[in-house]
Formats: sequence, C-alpha cells, structure tokens
Amino acid sequence: MAPKLKALTRELSKRGPHRVLRGNLALAGQPGVVYTPETGFNLPAVAFGHGWMVGAHKYEQTLQHLASWGIVAAAPESERGPVPSHLGLAADLRSTLDICVGVRLGPGQISVHPDHVAFAGHGMGAGAAVLAAAQRGNVAAVAALFPAPTAPKAENYASKITAPGLILAGEDDVDSLTSNARPLTREWGGPVIGRTVDDAQDAGLIEGRRLLGALGLGGSERKTQATTRCLLTGFLLFHLTGDKRYEVFADQDTEFPHTSPMFDADTQSDTHSQSDARRSQAVSR
Repeated sequence: MAPKLKALTRELSKRGPHRVLRGNLALAGQPGVVYTPETGFNLPAVAFGHGWMVGAHKYEQTLQHLASWGIVAAAPESERGPVPSHLGLAADLRSTLDICVGVRLGPGQISVHPDHVAFAGHGMGAGAAVLAAAQRGNVAAVAALFPAPTAPKAENYASKITAPGLILAGEDDVDSLTSNARPLTREWGGPVIGRTVDDAQDAGLIEGRRLLGALGLGGSERKTQATTRCLLTGFLLFHLTGDKRYEVFADQDTEFPHTSPMFDADTQSDTHSQSDARRSQAVSR
C-alpha cells in the first residue's frame, strides 16, 4: 500500500478537524437529527437512512464523524417499526435533504450547497437511499452500506442512477438472502465501487447494544465501523467537494486494507460495460 494511501486511511479513520454541532430536524417538520460542522457556507451534505428496527441514534458516531470532516450529516427518525415502508423512508430522506439545502442551519452560520449532496444508508436504509436517489435524480453520490432487500426492489431502480455509487457488504453476508449488494452493483447506472469488508457482518455498523444482537443476530463491530467510516468519508469528500486528495477513494482498483473487491477484475469490467451500455441507451432515447 502506498504511503499516501496509508496516511489517508489513518487520517480518515479518526475524527476530523471540525467541532460538531447537533440539531433537531423536527423543528423543520421532519423528525430526525442533523450533525454539522460548527460553521461553514455551501457545505456538502448527506441524508442517511437507518436500518431495520433501529433509529438514527445507533449511527451517532458515524454521523458525527462525517460532520467532523466538514459534511452535514442528517438522518430521519421514521419507519422504525417491524413493518416499515421503504418508500416512506425514501421520501423522508428526500425531505431531509431538502431541509438541509433550504434551511439555514445552526446559529445561522451553516448552509449547504444544493449541488453537493448525497444519499447514504445502512441495511434497509441503504435500499431507501437508492430509491430516494432514483426519484430525486440530482445528487452527486450515493452510498449503500451493507444493503438489505427492500420493497420495491432497490436493484430495479439502480439503473436510473447516474451518480457515482459506493456499495459495501459484509464478507460473511454478501451471498446471503439478507444482502442485495451484488445485484445493486451489477445494475448501477453510473460508475460504481463494490467492496466487501473483511470479517464483517452486515449488522456490524450499528453502534452500541441492541436486542437483536443479544439474540445472536449480529452485534456492533468496531473494526467494521472504522473501515466503513474511512471509506465513506473519503468517497463523499471526493465526490461532494472535488478534493483530489481523496480521489483514491473513488477508484475501484485501489487496494484498501481489510476490504476486497466484490467482483473479480473480469466481472467488474463486465459490470462497467453493462452500465456504459445502459447510459448510452438512455441518451439515445
């Protein structure tokens, strides 16, 4: 691994230079939380969707991490019951992003640039982020972290997304019935990076204790969280700010520690060719 990449991964694995503020989205009509740098105008922003039966508070450190690197990170607190509406969560993600763009945040010293926005999510929230991006259209990036199947199927909408995508999956779960990471990567309409995280389970991104973890259905994994935060932060910083220091995080061929490509080189090349063909067909129409 090149020294530059070592330095970058070490840097982004830690909190960034910004002091972080916490806000309540309910004041703008959408239950949820928002974390921001202390000050800054025309900042990048990401709307983050939570997983099944957990709330935004289970991603607090991840959201704070993004904000410490200068990214406004907001998460709706909705669809937390046992039978959630994935389309409802997607709609709330779009509303959350609209609030970030349209409302002056914090003590009036924080604003978001309308072109520097992204969707991200974990589990069912990853699928909801894909649905939201397909419906909204004008986003700069999308990150689906350990995605789980949704209704409707997010992979059926992925081809509509031309924004760059980051798709992560747990090494132990990528081929299970609870993950649709491979279909999402295959069907993505724009440039896409698909990686598996070594020795990770899909539920490992959730912070703290949870009932389902106590029942043996996956618990918090600090290594998974650290690796995911690093990859997500670098990916968003490059695509939302254009900072070329983080360009390696937008390159499928970069060899990151504790991760592997989701597909081998030949399959990944076929995936990119299919995406290019879909975009050409869309343009011809």
